[in-house]
Amino acid sequence: MEKKMTSGEMAKKAGVSQKAIRLYDEKGLLKPTEYSEGNYRLYDDAALQILEKIVALKQIGFSLEEIRDNLKSGEASDIKGALEIQLQKMEEKKYQLEKITDAIKRTLARKEELDWDDVAEIVQYVSADQSADERHWDALKHTSGELDWYVRIFNSLDLKDGKRVLDLGCGYAKLWRNNWTDIPKGTKITGYDIHGSWADDFARFIPENKDKLPEGADIKLEFADLEDEKTWDKIDENGEYDVVIAHYLDSEIKDIEAIVAHASKVVAEDGLFSFNGANVANWNNLFKEAIEAIGEDSSFIDETIAGQTEKRNQYISMMEKYFARVESVLLPNFWHYTEAKEIVEKMKDYYRAHEKAIAGYENKLLAYFEDKIEKDGEFVLEARSQFWHCYKK
Repeated sequence: MEKKMTSGEMAKKAGVSQKAIRLYDEKGLLKPTEYSEGNYRLYDDAALQILEKIVALKQIGFSLEEIRDNLKSGEASDIKGALEIQLQKMEEKKYQLEKITDAIKRTLARKEELDWDDVAEIVQYVSADQSADERHWDALKHTSGELDWYVRIFNSLDLKDGKRVLDLGCGYAKLWRNNWTDIPKGTKITGYDIHGSWADDFARFIPENKDKLPEGADIKLEFADLEDEKTWDKIDENGEYDVVIAHYLDSEIKDIEAIVAHASKVVAEDGLFSFNGANVANWNNLFKEAIEAIGEDSSFIDETIAGQTEKRNQYISMMEKYFARVESVLLPNFWHYTEAKEIVEKMKDYYRAHEKAIAGYENKLLAYFEDKIEKDGEFVLEARSQFWHCYKK
C-alpha cells in the first residue's frame, strides 16, 4: 500500500510552505488524496507531481488561474501554446524594464543634480514610450503584408552614392539596419544619440555587420546630447552634410525648433533636411464616416482635425524660418483588420478623451465594422504619416 504524505512532508519535498499548499487547495489546484482519522490532509506521489508542476509554472510567471486551466487540460498542444503566450508576456515585461532602465540612464547622463521633477519626467517619458511601443507592435500586427515601414522612409530619402549623412537621435537605427545592404556606395553616415538609449545596441551592431556594408559606405556613432550647445559646436566643426535627418524626435526633445535651427546651419546649400511630425491623421476621416453612419455625434473628430491642422501650420511656419522651401511628404501605410473589436479598440485608444462616449455606442460600431468585414473580407485603414523635406533653395 502506497504511503501517504502529510502537507508538511509534501511542502518539504517541493520546497514550499504549508500555507502555499492550503492556498492551492482553496484555489482548486491541489486536492488531498484523502484525509486521516484526525482530519489531516494526506497526499500521494501523483499529488506531489502536480505540486511540482504548480511550483514550476509559478516560477516562470504563470498566475494561479492560468496554472489551474493548464492542469485541467493537460494536453501537450495546450501546454505548448501556454508556454508560447507566457514567453511573449515575459518578453514584454523584459522590454518594459529595459525602457525604464533606458529612461533612468538618459536622466543620469544629462544631469548631475537631480530633483523630484526629474523623477516625474522619467515617469512621463516611460508612459509616452510605452504608448509608442504599443502603437509600434499594433502597427506590425496589422501591416504585416505591407512593405517594411523603414524601407519606405529610406526610399523616400532617395540617397545617392558618396553623400554625407547626419542622423540626429538615431536610436535603434531601423532606418539603417533594415536597409543595410541597400545603403548607396560611399555613403558616410554619422549618427548622434546619448548613452543609455537604444543607440547602445546600434553601437554593438555596427562593428558586427560593417563587412556587409556596400563598397565605401561607413557608419559611425557619436554619443552626445543634442540639447547641449557643445554637441553642436562639435557637429559644426565636421563641416556640412548632404542629408540631415531628424525623425521621431517630437517626444524626445524639449525645444524641437532649436534642432531645426541647428540642422539648417549644417546642411549643405543644395542638401536635404528630413523631418517629421505634426500629422493630420487620415483615419480621422474614416472614423468620422463610421460614427456618422451609425447616427452618432462626430464633432469631437472635427475638433481633433482642427487641433492637428493648427499644429501642422505651426510646424510649417517654424521650418520656413530656416528653409526657403518646405515640401510635404505623406507616406501611406495600410492597416488590415479582420476583427471589428480591434478597430473599435483602436478608436478608443486614439481618441482617449472620448473613450467613454465611444464605449456608449460600441455595439453599433461593432455591427458597422463587422458588416464591412463580411462584405470585403477585411477593413483597411489608410494611414498617411507626415514627413517634411526642407531645402535652402
